[in-house]
Amino acid sequence: MRTETLPSCPDVAPAMHDEAATLELTILMPCLNEAETLARCIVKAQAYLARSGVAGEVVIADNGSTDGSQAIAEAHGARVVPVAARGYGSALIGGIRAARGRYVIMGDSDDSYDFNALEPFVEELRQGAELVMGNRFKGGIMPGAMPKLHRYLGNPVLTAIGRLFFRSPCGDFHCGLRGFSRDAILRLDLQAPGMEFASEMVVKATIQRLRIAEVATILHPDGRSRPPHLRSWRDGWRHLRFLLLFSPRWLFLYPGFILFAGGLGGMAWLLPQARAIGGVTLDIHSLLYAAVATVVGLQSVLFWVFTKIYGTREGMLLEDENFNRRLRRLSLERGLVAGGLLLVLGVVLGAVALGTWGSVGYGSLHPEATMRLIIPSATAILLGFQLIYGCFFISVLEIRSSRSGG
Repeated sequence: MRTETLPSCPDVAPAMHDEAATLELTILMPCLNEAETLARCIVKAQAYLARSGVAGEVVIADNGSTDGSQAIAEAHGARVVPVAARGYGSALIGGIRAARGRYVIMGDSDDSYDFNALEPFVEELRQGAELVMGNRFKGGIMPGAMPKLHRYLGNPVLTAIGRLFFRSPCGDFHCGLRGFSRDAILRLDLQAPGMEFASEMVVKATIQRLRIAEVATILHPDGRSRPPHLRSWRDGWRHLRFLLLFSPRWLFLYPGFILFAGGLGGMAWLLPQARAIGGVTLDIHSLLYAAVATVVGLQSVLFWVFTKIYGTREGMLLEDENFNRRLRRLSLERGLVAGGLLLVLGVVLGAVALGTWGSVGYGSLHPEATMRLIIPSATAILLGFQLIYGCFFISVLEIRSSRSGG
């Protein structure tokens, strides 16, 4: 088979489908120096296509192999698509765009998945599923196939976070064997170049309400003698970072609301006098930290609003009519009035504190008394400026959004 180099996206452009419009399935494998196991994977995939009668192809998205993987792939009848941009996600994005099948089933080329047993994926795809996820925890993880850190901590925790944040039905966010409608996945405009591509696909498919199904999948031990490309802590953090970036409620709103409400409550409790809890006395120092929590909390909630507007405009988040309705109520003018009132309150409290200082000839003061005026004064001024500037920035985002929509 011939080798193709396709420019762009990030270095690969959409393939021409005219010459192979009848293909139903592309079996796609990302590859970076997989000479040890690549042939076995291709043979299994070809055997499945021959046995099932599915009109399909095997595509190897090569990410710059230097061990002869390309020649091995061609010798076994696979089509090689070179992808210059490095990374697991980059290779798969290039391979998906170059695929000629209506459906794509992707899987690692390390012989950890059985490409001769793809019937459940194809069946679900034919029944209308747009993404079919493998689930290794349901299908079985063979001895030595997955490190204990991944099996009992990394995968379960990240999957649980993904299910909580996005209400995803997937029970194994990081299974490398999955099938999907090529057109549906291309519409998601996947961008992640690294291992977090696996999470991006599931998250965006869930957000865009694609039809998602799940099938039990067996994970076999890696057939290579060298260590895998995966780096546990680095790639785990990149997955977690992605999940947080796509869930502004959990990243900004919920922590911000807790900080704001807790800080405001703490200030109200500590303003009149010092409070004792057991043998611990909380005074102006605790009041100061409560004020900090209030300011940081409001800023975090504002960041949630900014992110929701921007994320919706860029297609990262779905339109939320409840959010839009509440945002319309919070007009620039109302925000300016609320911020202005906070500024006035802060200045008034500052003036009272200044008068208290003047009553003693601007000499020494007792911090316990004066700071109960200074701290709320400074807090109100900070909150006022935050609210005013935040409302102006929201108005800027809405103007940009209106121009984009037009």
